[in-house]
Amino acid sequence: MPTGVALRDAREQLFEAAERILLRTGPHGLTSRAVTTEAGCAKGVLHRHFADFDDFLAALVRDRIARLDAQAAALRAKAGTATVAGNLAAALGELFDAVAVAVVGLVTFRDDLRARLRQSTPNGLPLLTEASAMLAAYLAAERDLGRIAAGADPGTLAPTLIGAGHLLYADRTGPPPTDEAVRAMVASVLSGVTAG
Repeated sequence: MPTGVALRDAREQLFEAAERILLRTGPHGLTSRAVTTEAGCAKGVLHRHFADFDDFLAALVRDRIARLDAQAAALRAKAGTATVAGNLAAALGELFDAVAVAVVGLVTFRDDLRARLRQSTPNGLPLLTEASAMLAAYLAAERDLGRIAAGADPGTLAPTLIGAGHLLYADRTGPPPTDEAVRAMVASVLSGVTAG
């Protein structure tokens, strides 16, 4: 007898279920049983698509990382427009949505997951490392356009922005930081390398 509901795209539904659980209970509440229950499907569905639960979690994180490609392209397209600080503040707000903050917590929480993700992200914290590369590429483009100082180091500025941004957004139980707080942090990090 079939259990649960028909899945239009099992992987996507399982990812969405995992994200809802992460938002509701955090990494400690994320189990294979919780995910399949949330998705309304039999536990075997998860194991039909993934080797084990850590394989599922790694795919979830990689899916989130893959979403950065569109964000990176949109941010690079903004080079030379508006202000550098404004563009970066908006990018950080988009990057650190509630799900991304929860995914960073998940990666931090699960050693086995981090070990699996080392295959694609050998250094740093998966998701944040790729986000840092996205900001570094944007900053390099702005440097090439002369909107930040020629001596500015995007490879140092980007992880500084990511780290400070993550600290602003990391409290998943409290309200997100105000736009003004994010802009002030970005302006402080960029102080001395750009006027905007």
